[in-house]
Amino acid sequence: MFSAIARVFRTPDLRRKIGFTLGIIAIYRFGAHIPAPFVDFPNVKTCLDQSGSTDGLLSLVNLFSGGALLQLSIFALGVMPYITGTIIVQLLRVVIPHFETLYKEGQAGQAKLTQYTRYLTIALALLQSTTLVTVARSGQLFGITGVAECQQLLTDEAWWAQLLMIVTLTAGTGLIMWMAELVTERGIGNGMSLLIFTSIAATFPSALWSIAVARSFEIFLLVLAVGVATVALVVFVEQSQRRIPVQYAKRMVGRRTLGGSNTYIPIKVNMAGVVPVIFASSLLYIPALIAQFNANPAANGSVPGWVSWIQANFVNGDHPLYMAVYFLLIIGFTYFYVAITFNPVEVADNMKKYGGFIPGIRAGRPTAEYLDYVLTRITLPGSIYLGLIALLPLLALATVGANQNFPFGGASILIIVGVGLETVKQIDAQLQQRHYEGLLR
Repeated sequence: MFSAIARVFRTPDLRRKIGFTLGIIAIYRFGAHIPAPFVDFPNVKTCLDQSGSTDGLLSLVNLFSGGALLQLSIFALGVMPYITGTIIVQLLRVVIPHFETLYKEGQAGQAKLTQYTRYLTIALALLQSTTLVTVARSGQLFGITGVAECQQLLTDEAWWAQLLMIVTLTAGTGLIMWMAELVTERGIGNGMSLLIFTSIAATFPSALWSIAVARSFEIFLLVLAVGVATVALVVFVEQSQRRIPVQYAKRMVGRRTLGGSNTYIPIKVNMAGVVPVIFASSLLYIPALIAQFNANPAANGSVPGWVSWIQANFVNGDHPLYMAVYFLLIIGFTYFYVAITFNPVEVADNMKKYGGFIPGIRAGRPTAEYLDYVLTRITLPGSIYLGLIALLPLLALATVGANQNFPFGGASILIIVGVGLETVKQIDAQLQQRHYEGLLR
């Protein structure tokens, strides 16, 4: 292993790419600690020390920003607007035929969809930055009512000061997009995925140390052991796939014989990735958000009953009803997203067009039905696996006193393992282009 790593750094091109990627990551993490204009950082620091974390969707956004959201830094929004924009563009392919046409056009169409994603990311960043500044101005960002510092997070609440903050946060998102594209072009791997990886990995030490401080060192070691087992499970499932064999008939084109090859269609156990977890978390935050805007006591001094019920069951995340609904939503969104991203009819038509067939299955509609049958069967264990991994932070919240940014579970571990595996594969592929041996054996 050490000799393989040494070969990586002895290769000038790879060494230059890794150095460039690490430089961009260092700039990204540095920007995550620079406060936005007119932010009273000492008051923010006081509120961070007293709250520890926040719940709901803000917890997810804070996780993806590497803790920059609650620090109100210039990179407070992180990569979340880009993730949301990418998901929306993917979903719009089902609704807007023009988007589906662009997707099928190849590289030119993909470039156009990428441009649409950039425009949508800036629009979402503008909306989210306006919401964040409004929440910070109202003193509800940390959910602490008895501390004066948490009610005064801004040094100037004039309209022009708030406008400058919104422009700064939106520009920060645009700068993150630009840096991610630079990493993709001149560095190693997908730049946006690596920045997400960096944001989540930056929260690991503090999240683990908070468990050791809140409980004991023995609990800390137990959590580490569970984390190693969880990582091994995630690696195993993420690499698991059902390979459907495909044969291509021989055909004559002029004097040449084409086809006659054997290949397979890889259907992963977890085809949806981390998207169902994000969908379910966002949807479950809506009841808590509605209840928050209706939590003011009535004339008789009492809070409405439905608001109290939502606050008791759908706010903290450690209630059994919340966990059950969260688990079922993840299963439903997994089937929904897989149905959007993998079209058995389209795959069957492409196979038939190029003379391919599954042994024992007729081409055309029977092939599409068989693929749909296999996809439905394999998505069930994949969705259950996603639900169980997503519940780990909630179980840790209820048992060992961890916060919802618990590293060994939920979206964090899925992204960390997925991006890590993909990056290692890309380094291995580039190393094999220059040496007979790669990074992996």
